[in-house]
Amino acid sequence: MSESKLAGQYFDAAIGLLRRVRDEEAEAIGAAGALIAETVVAGGRLFAFGAGHSSLPAQDVVYRAGGLALMNLLPVPGVVGVDVVPATLGSALERVDGLAGAVLDNSPARAGDVLFVISLSGRNALPVEMAMHARDLGLKVIGVTSVAYTTATTSRHHSGDFLKDHCDLVLDSKIAVGDAELTADGVGAPFGPASTVVTSALMQAVMATAAGELAARGIDPPMLRSGNVDGGHDWNGRVMAAYGDRIFYRR
Repeated sequence: MSESKLAGQYFDAAIGLLRRVRDEEAEAIGAAGALIAETVVAGGRLFAFGAGHSSLPAQDVVYRAGGLALMNLLPVPGVVGVDVVPATLGSALERVDGLAGAVLDNSPARAGDVLFVISLSGRNALPVEMAMHARDLGLKVIGVTSVAYTTATTSRHHSGDFLKDHCDLVLDSKIAVGDAELTADGVGAPFGPASTVVTSALMQAVMATAAGELAARGIDPPMLRSGNVDGGHDWNGRVMAAYGDRIFYRR
């Protein structure tokens, strides 16, 4: 099989998943956007968390051109991305009981805020406990996960629960268990992960919906502009000054 054919197959697979999410998750995306807008109007804060590669869609909505300025990353030391050495330590930390509670208790998150918990499998202790503890603190939790994992794998949390079991809203990425869309002769393992593409699109769709919801309520959404266009830095400075009490990535 030619390399170009595999590339086309990957794009087709990713496009197919994006279409499924667009069509099947439309109601949940709308509800998530509305919850974000309600929280902004009420003076609440917005946070996103993800571990390992699931941290990439969380980072993608924080401090970026065209993004909602109020989105904050909730970082857990050692699990944001794969920059920890060795990289396998990040995976190990996802299974540590109590870590999520310690992070939340020492964060600016409080009752009435919204937290996105992004975890492809939703089976490890860290995302499950993050959702559980956040709700105990009075936060609204939006889980972004693949529901397929709940029927094909077992939970690694002592309760036996998955992330989806402790959320106010769930966005299903539709990613197949194993996160690999392609197979080919001569390649021993499935390959071509699509979870980052799809989950990032899900998050951006929610942000777009939230912007529309705010505008419909007569509120100019606090969006950031690119710093690489004329006037962008000045615009962003005004937004950050107006909403500085809810923006934590500047501190």
